[in-house]
Amino acid sequence: QVQLVESGGGLVQAGGSLRLSCAASGRTFSTAGMGWFRQAPGKEREFVAAISWSGTSTYYADSVKGRFTISRDNAKNTVYLEMNKLKPEDTAVYYCAVAKSAWGPRKSYDYDYWGQGTQVTVSS
Repeated sequence: QVQLVESGGGLVQAGGSLRLSCAASGRTFSTAGMGWFRQAPGKEREFVAAISWSGTSTYYADSVKGRFTISRDNAKNTVYLEMNKLKPEDTAVYYCAVAKSAWGPRKSYDYDYWGQGTQVTVSS
């Protein structure tokens, strides 16, 4: 059974940093792209960042470019999201997901496994 478990969320002041982790189990994901999405209350789930199977290609939403960094450790079956210079508008539940392809797509329908999410709250 495939399982994705996110961790690292919490409450932080604006300007602060958090590092999210997503540990995958049940199969190896070293040949699949992985991504992070987020969903704020009353809003649709939106793309945040994605990374190709090898980690050599990364993709970011314009709203987080230059502040967030996605990375992965295939030996640990884990993907990370380093978030710096956090803003109140970054407040959301963050989800990691495994892509159907080897790349890092931006659309949620291109992902077939999802974690349960971790809450990130940024206070002003």
